[in-house]
Amino acid sequence: MKSVQALNHIGIAVRSISEQIPFYRDVLGLEYEAEETIALQNVRVAFFRIGSVRVELLEPTDPESALARFLEKRGEGLHHIAYTVEDLASRIEELKREGIRMIDAEPRPGAQQMKIAFLHPGSTHGVLTELCEPAGDQG
Repeated sequence: MKSVQALNHIGIAVRSISEQIPFYRDVLGLEYEAEETIALQNVRVAFFRIGSVRVELLEPTDPESALARFLEKRGEGLHHIAYTVEDLASRIEELKREGIRMIDAEPRPGAQQMKIAFLHPGSTHGVLTELCEPAGDQG
């Protein structure tokens, strides 16, 4: 079984990215990278870099989305941990053979042109876990 290569990002659920940017950029001094909307996931994201890792703020764009439900139930805060892997499709198949429950049975498009897949928190000791395969030389 292949191992993860690196911590890719930490996802934080927020109600308003624009209200959070000053804290991460001005108070913590993280490098603001970009924002984008991922229509398929009903989410807007903003990335901040700290060394080789990113902090990803996630804001729902639809009040009926999974992220909106997460915020209703748990409030703002840690949403998921994401790891960089090679050959995401093969990694998903390996995990399924190991009995890991997947939210995504195959890779799907994510932010920054990455392929992503989520593991179900019921198989990861309660931590929503995302696997990312960066495009090209991203990491």
